[in-house]
Order: sequence, then C-alpha cells, then structure tokens
Amino acid sequence: MTDKSSFKIEQGKEKDSPARSILKAFSWRIIATGTTFLISFIVFNRYTNKSVDESIENAGMIASVEFFAKFIIYYAHERMWTNIRWGRYWSMKYWRRRSWKKLYNRMHK
Repeated sequence: MTDKSSFKIEQGKEKDSPARSILKAFSWRIIATGTTFLISFIVFNRYTNKSVDESIENAGMIASVEFFAKFIIYYAHERMWTNIRWGRYWSMKYWRRRSWKKLYNRMHK
C-alpha cells in the first residue's frame, strides 16, 4: 500500500530541474529518432531505386538532423511547461473515490 503523503507535493519541489528536462529530452529523442530512422530507411529502400547502403545513408542523415533539431525544441517546450502551474495539483483521492463509485454503480445496476 502506498503512503498517502507520498502524493503530496513539497513546497518548492513542484518544478523539474533543468538536468531532468535534458535527460527526458535525450531519452525521448533516442526513441523517436530510432523510429524516424526506421521509417526513413523503409521508405528509401522500398519506394526508391536506392541501394541498401544509400538508404541507410539517407535515413541516417534525416535522423541526425531530426535528433538535434527536435532535442532543442523539446527541451524548450519542457522548460516552458515547468513554469505553468495548471494541472499540477490534482487530488488522487478524488479520482480514486470517483472511479470506485462508478465501478460500484455499474456492478449494481
């Protein structure tokens, strides 16, 4: 069972640190760039007359440019959202109570 106090936000701890934002941006870019590389490779390999080596080279170029451009954009987006308070302070109790009520009502109709 989880301690209910663990859901409370400590004063001054409501923002992500810049280091956390960078790590989140980097980890997401690895996943997203891998996806972009794979899609680009499939498109170049299947729908053009390029060899496998040329397809890998073109997909790698697209993925490289995309990685750095979107890394910077995601980091700026993440830092912007750390300054927006909306949606940070919702109560887990309310949603738990509400979901159990809906489930109970559904089971006893």
